[in-house]
Amino acid sequence: MAEDVKLTKLAECAGCGAKVGAGELAKLLADIKVQRDPNLLVGFDRSDDAAVYRVTDDLALVETVDFFPPIADDPYTFGAIAATNALSDVYAMGGEPKVALNVMAVPEDMPSDVVHQILRGGYEKVYEAGASIVGGHSIYDREPKYGLAVTGFVDPRRMLTNSGARPGDVLVLTKALGVGVITTAEKGGLAGPQDVRAAEAQMTTLNRWARDVAVRHEVHAATDVTGFGLMGHALEMAQGSDVRLTIDPGAPALLGQARELAAMGVLPAGMYRNRHFAEASVNATGVAQDLQDLLFCPETSGGLLLSVAPGDADALVVDLLADGRVPDARVIGGVSAYEGGARIRLGQSKDDTKEKGR
Repeated sequence: MAEDVKLTKLAECAGCGAKVGAGELAKLLADIKVQRDPNLLVGFDRSDDAAVYRVTDDLALVETVDFFPPIADDPYTFGAIAATNALSDVYAMGGEPKVALNVMAVPEDMPSDVVHQILRGGYEKVYEAGASIVGGHSIYDREPKYGLAVTGFVDPRRMLTNSGARPGDVLVLTKALGVGVITTAEKGGLAGPQDVRAAEAQMTTLNRWARDVAVRHEVHAATDVTGFGLMGHALEMAQGSDVRLTIDPGAPALLGQARELAAMGVLPAGMYRNRHFAEASVNATGVAQDLQDLLFCPETSGGLLLSVAPGDADALVVDLLADGRVPDARVIGGVSAYEGGARIRLGQSKDDTKEKGR
């Protein structure tokens, strides 16, 4: 029976914490030549969330694939989280998912009802996104894994990338941090059931709702915060846009007891990989260690990090909160010109002291 299988016990890593570190990934891709095509608007060389290929002046395809080992014991919940996470890459580009393919690996002895529930969780989230699952591929493996290859549509003139942030912009984050800590604590029997429920509810909330609000505002850049943590994905935005980001470490919403657990040292292995990759580019002087760790921690199905025109940031946050499905949207910092040194500074910028959107 499905309730007898503890999926997280079958995998060494959970969710996006299993992701290859950003630094190692860069080395693996370093000598691979990029195909030059004027219609390939975003390729893997851009460190963005998905590829974008222009079909006409009004239509471009958004292509992405994402899968990972279980981050929840309940099969249906695992399937829903994995699908939500995969769909997020399309939303981060400003696009709308249209079709998806299942990507699955399961042990040969896994009960068929468990497999069915994983797939059902994925199917129902894809349908909630307004898209369709049209096939897929499955293999046997000792560790279960599930995710999607997703194709979406976007107007190439209105697509979002992680490289469009401008000096003077305001940074908005649409979900709370702490999933990596909470799920690590759960595996060790240290997380309270309320925190686990909150983390799973957030991981199964589509970024569709934040995207639908964001495209009505003057958003210059976007990325979703997943396996590389807030610091890793913010660094990619800073490098791609050639700017400096100032992030108030106390501004993002935090899940439940995430900070207390981080202070106890309950941290996923991915946090150390992310710190190794990004910390040389982050000035964290004076920031408490536990809060630093949360900012470097991998998130699974995290929120969108948006770089927004300063005159539109307050209205964006008001609209996000009014939607009801984006309750943790916060202004978390700002963007300035890069003049050397650290790409990211942790601390309040002058524009952040008004506590916009809090």
